[in-house]
Amino acid sequence: MNTVNNRSGGDFSRRRFLTNSSALGAVSLLGLQQTASAEPPPETHKIRLGKVPAICLAPAYLAEELLRLEGFTDIKYVEIDQNTAPELLMADRADISIYTPPALLPDLDAEKPVVVLAGLHGGCYELFANERVRAIRDLKGKRVAVSAMTATEYYFLSAMVAYVGMDPRKDIHWVDAKSYDGMMQSFISGQVDAVLAFPPQPQDLRAMKVGRVIVNTAQDRPWEQYFCCMAGARKEFVTRNPVATKRAVRALLRAADICAQEPERAARYIVAKGYEARYDVALEVIKSLSYSRWRTHDPEDSLRFYGVRLREVGMIKTNPQKLIARGSDWRFLSELKKELKA
Repeated sequence: MNTVNNRSGGDFSRRRFLTNSSALGAVSLLGLQQTASAEPPPETHKIRLGKVPAICLAPAYLAEELLRLEGFTDIKYVEIDQNTAPELLMADRADISIYTPPALLPDLDAEKPVVVLAGLHGGCYELFANERVRAIRDLKGKRVAVSAMTATEYYFLSAMVAYVGMDPRKDIHWVDAKSYDGMMQSFISGQVDAVLAFPPQPQDLRAMKVGRVIVNTAQDRPWEQYFCCMAGARKEFVTRNPVATKRAVRALLRAADICAQEPERAARYIVAKGYEARYDVALEVIKSLSYSRWRTHDPEDSLRFYGVRLREVGMIKTNPQKLIARGSDWRFLSELKKELKA
């Protein structure tokens, strides 16, 4: 896919930045210090995180430095394709990953051994469409691209469609583009009418003047009221490593705070580490999202909201409240909200 030329960030040479800032170590970011020695060390010094190619997941990337402060010495990021987040956890290839609530719920409904631990932020997704589509209801009978028929954007957009009284399984002509790039190219070339994009895709589409935004989940109700990204883990990892789990969640939440409080530094880190080449795009994304939401919003509300939508159209069978009861563990979040004075 074509990309936009770097505008304001061109002078941020990677070599110069690394030399001057020491890769934005966590201590220099917010004056964070090693966890108090009174707290037990993690049961394991190894942790594997799912790596999704999206700038909006900046907290997961910044968490690398913070995880080191938490006592993890072997930190690996495992590449996630368009439909492999649960598979990575189930296959014991990753310990923690970032989930979108609508995509998490079918896994919980299928009783997969996954547990959601905390909400991170909201606002990643933007629904782009061509001139034939002016609102979500106009998607009826239209062609909509997804990277896979069980991918995150499929479930997220299905919940949107269900919210306005349509049946996503009957009213939408889904086009499986097989990949994120294929999904975007099918929209750019006019083969489909709409696509649910996540950073940096919306920024690229706007730069190319392709399509128009129908829904911006960072701004439009009711979507802006709920988490779009939450931290989930393998149940076995949480059961065996409660201290390590708490430390990992703390690293993610502190990283979210960094994004909320010092977006410029967070954006420079993202560029320096090679997650995004364009500083201006990284900064735009990080500034636009609600990274402080974990302090104020109840993650159960997001699971319940999307759960009701998906159950209404038969995409999950279990009552959302039952799914929350058996598929969530908020004890670490509750402790950390007190500890970090949320």
